[in-house]
Amino acid sequence: MNVKIYPKEQMKHYLIVDAISLVFLFFIVLETETVLGVPLRIALLAIFLFTFYIGLWYRDGRLLLAVLVGVAILTVLGVLIKPAVLIFGFIFADFLGRATSHWHRGIGIAAIGAMFLIVFFTTFDMGFGWEHSVLLPIMILQMGFPMLIYIQDKNMHLKDELLVANHQLEQQSIEEQERHRIARDLHDTLGQTLTMIKLKSELSAKWIDRDVEQAKRELLDILTSSKIALKQVRELVSEMKFIPLNKEIEQLRNILTQAGIDATVEAEEATSLLSSVEETMLSLSLREAVTNVIKHSEATHCLIKLRTESDTYHVQVVDNGIGLQQMKSGMGMQTMKERMQAMFGSATVEDCMTGGTSVSLRLPVSHHERRVLE
Repeated sequence: MNVKIYPKEQMKHYLIVDAISLVFLFFIVLETETVLGVPLRIALLAIFLFTFYIGLWYRDGRLLLAVLVGVAILTVLGVLIKPAVLIFGFIFADFLGRATSHWHRGIGIAAIGAMFLIVFFTTFDMGFGWEHSVLLPIMILQMGFPMLIYIQDKNMHLKDELLVANHQLEQQSIEEQERHRIARDLHDTLGQTLTMIKLKSELSAKWIDRDVEQAKRELLDILTSSKIALKQVRELVSEMKFIPLNKEIEQLRNILTQAGIDATVEAEEATSLLSSVEETMLSLSLREAVTNVIKHSEATHCLIKLRTESDTYHVQVVDNGIGLQQMKSGMGMQTMKERMQAMFGSATVEDCMTGGTSVSLRLPVSHHERRVLE
């Protein structure tokens, strides 16, 4: 069983701060003399630690419930031990900034404000200490902190979407230029040849009853022109844009890194088993899968695995994001399926056992050397 302790994506920036904060809170609560017995204080700290764990992993209603319970515990500790423990409310203020619901965020902020007011007016009669003089600015900071975190995360998300949009615009521009080139080539080469075939066919029809030999010559010209047209079609197709899988993976790795997502690639050198058409279609499908990771998954890590399984070439994209159930629908999955089916392959997407999403692209391998599009 895989037990989740601390989110990997937060270790770099938050683990040390959270550990120090919890150690100081436990020390203050257990060291201070109070009417609360040691067993009761340990029980409150255990519940606080559980709410902290829930706040680490969830962003829905469970997060709000954890914040409310945690704030209630801090209120009790602030009244019965010392008001200074309210500074640890920043832990839950940070969690609220990542809540998915604005209502949850608002309720949590109101709970933080109520916590400070209750502690202030309850302990004020015991004497005005330095803790009371700083309660107001700390309260303002903690109530504003969730909005700052929310705005920061929103800006990061918009930055990621802009990066993906620029990449898509760049690809669309390349595709549009390719279309114009193909249209121009069709008009300048194949169009003229087909016009010649049409004229020769009309002449043959006229000569067939008058001069059989001349008609035969015209038909031979038509045969020659047809061979030329077939050759021109093959040349045009061979010049279509080929997208090597290794170059596409390198580009996608850079895009993931720029979007703040750690990228790992595990690849086997077996692309020689794929034709240019197959490799291009696989590259385009992989691009779509990675784009979905950046736009929808909220992941911090993405693994791209390429391997050969029996007579199947398998590409897998695995992320540690929110999972398929919480993603938006219509994420280009149909396009990936159509591309794979055109090559007699398959494309599937499913939730991972440990969280996140897994996209699998499979193509039957042809045991040949790579050939040009044909």
